[in-house]
Amino acid sequence: MTKKLLKITLRKSVIGRLKSHKRTVQSLGLRKVNHSVIQDDNPSIRGMVNKVSYLLEVENIEGEETVSE
Repeated sequence: MTKKLLKITLRKSVIGRLKSHKRTVQSLGLRKVNHSVIQDDNPSIRGMVNKVSYLLEVENIEGEETVSE
């Protein structure tokens, strides 16, 4: 079973944005413009991405196959 992942890249600066949007970007693990992180594709991450989507670029990627025990 493959794990669904998102590659999230900060494309615009957070300068002058709402404080809650700055915190959301920080919670996603993004620090600087053009910085990318890989996060699990789950409802909490999707909600954060939707909140600040105007600042981000998001790509779906397939993760490694995991063995279920």
